[in-house]
Amino acid sequence: MQEWLSVRFRRLLSGAADGTPPWLEIIARGDDGGLYVPTDAPWVIHRDFGTLVGGIRALLMQALHPGSLAGVSDHSRYEKDPLGRLAGTIRWLTITTFGSHSAVSNEATRVNRLHRRVTGTYETGHNETRAYRAADPDLLLWVHVAFMESFLVAHEMYAATPIPRGSAESPADNYVEQWGRSVAPLGLEDTPSSRREMDDTITDLWKTGVLVSTESTKSVVGFIRRPPLPLVVRPIYRLLFDAAVVSMRPEFRAMLGLTAKPRWLVVPMTRLILRTIRVAIGPESPIEDGALNRLRRIGVL
Repeated sequence: MQEWLSVRFRRLLSGAADGTPPWLEIIARGDDGGLYVPTDAPWVIHRDFGTLVGGIRALLMQALHPGSLAGVSDHSRYEKDPLGRLAGTIRWLTITTFGSHSAVSNEATRVNRLHRRVTGTYETGHNETRAYRAADPDLLLWVHVAFMESFLVAHEMYAATPIPRGSAESPADNYVEQWGRSVAPLGLEDTPSSRREMDDTITDLWKTGVLVSTESTKSVVGFIRRPPLPLVVRPIYRLLFDAAVVSMRPEFRAMLGLTAKPRWLVVPMTRLILRTIRVAIGPESPIEDGALNRLRRIGVL
């Protein structure tokens, strides 16, 4: 039963008919280490199911920037193939977290090639028309901090595994500094190195009017709230969506037109459902196992 559920769970996230992510071989092969090892904060956070909440939260946060929203609306297939777009995002995240240096480099080349096609214009929060490219540093930075903050907050609220502190002042600082390395191959070198810097970056964008809510924002939020998922998955997804909303800052919930359900109810229910999913599909993780086997083979572990 665990294997049956595990295959269907991985099939939903990867799009692979047999449940084996197409990027598993990429992560398992290679003769060099990667950006992270199992004791690093990104490895610990990204292997946990708190990312299911963090991913939804990150999409909601990204919708607040009209530049990133224009890129999604103009060039993404999210409405016709939402699970396909999800699989593409998971591919980059998992290869960057668990893959070898050569795999990370190749994946960054693939993403950069896709980014070159994503261009257009958008209306800023100050009613100015601005040209954009997906590779623009300001857009890369926003996507980076939106994902990073969302995964961190979701893990802190809904996961049980402690985040390694390393040599940083706090576990959160360690994650922010370490995950900043992930976007250097995409051309973004200047990233927050602590939680305070990350929070200040987000606050500055809000206070200066860069982050706005438009009709397009509300349309995307409506889609994120009710994507065309299989019927059996929808009740769980609704809880994960509520968990993402609860974890957001009040000002951003207000901008998105979202109302948080009682925290005292959503938080323990979400923790329970994430633990239940883990038990239901079993402890095995083909992606992590592939990375661990590679690191043992080359003598890193």
